[in-house]
Amino acid sequence: MELRVALLGCGGVGARHAAAVKQRQGEMRLVACCGRELARTESFAAPFGARAFADFEAMLGEARPDLLIVALPPFAHRGEVEAACRAGVHVLVEKPIALDLEQAAGMVEAAAAARVVAACGFMYRFGAAVGRWDELARAGETGRAGHFSGSLHSNALHARWWRERQKSGGQLVEQLIHIVDLARCAMGIPDTVYARAANLFHRDVPSYDSEDVSAVILGYADGRIAVLHASNAAVPGRWAKGWQIVAADMTGIFADWNRAELVRTRGAPVVERIEQEHDVFVAQLGDVAAAIREHRAPRVPLDDGLRSLEIVLAARRSADERREIGL
Repeated sequence: MELRVALLGCGGVGARHAAAVKQRQGEMRLVACCGRELARTESFAAPFGARAFADFEAMLGEARPDLLIVALPPFAHRGEVEAACRAGVHVLVEKPIALDLEQAAGMVEAAAAARVVAACGFMYRFGAAVGRWDELARAGETGRAGHFSGSLHSNALHARWWRERQKSGGQLVEQLIHIVDLARCAMGIPDTVYARAANLFHRDVPSYDSEDVSAVILGYADGRIAVLHASNAAVPGRWAKGWQIVAADMTGIFADWNRAELVRTRGAPVVERIEQEHDVFVAQLGDVAAAIREHRAPRVPLDDGLRSLEIVLAARRSADERREIGL
């Protein structure tokens, strides 16, 4: 059965999702797009043969989608996820799914009550290198992870809403959450969070009050540690992200989601190199479609969006209050 897909939010990330839907032609089809301005939305939707809407409720009622992809900025959520769930529509929601835990929990609860497939858009988790590590971890070949380090460095002004912490949550919440999510998957929920953050490089940019440098330490009661850092003043045009997982029997050194060296550290080191061109947006949609067909949970459920949000919000609070926060 070909899934009817609707898209809410026609910005840059929405375009990536629309292109991914097109790549899965035959399995799914983009039938509707909804944006704030009808004329712009019509221009966005036309290449995909989709119908344009400026009214979400009208799109939900008239387009009759099976799956709704929500690619809104975090501040713009106004109950659309919950409404889609109540209508029996499956959802894929971009991260961060909200800017506060109450709203995020409401989305998760609405999806659970409606028994729809509800996924969170942590697309890093669908990379070839990330998937290989997860496969080895499930098989018990990595041993227990004891140290995670990760970073994300960029240099861009982004959209105006992104610069305003009240709308984006700041770089910790809107960007570094991807790396935090990977740390949570490898290590679990931490016991404590300590962070420092500042706006050092953009104080003269109007409305830019988000941090552009930050560092976070996640602490675990058994002594394990995760160290994360980010900036938005590094090399222009380059999105530098990477992470390393040190486990009992293996170390993973990730250049990105598709490229890594996995080194077995028990006995003589054995290196497995992974380097693939693997579209994580296409893979993510494939998993969601399979979850719908097979009546199962997706690989990255919406609840993961809530759990990782809890950590980055604690980090932001820690930076504001300059103290360690317990979870």
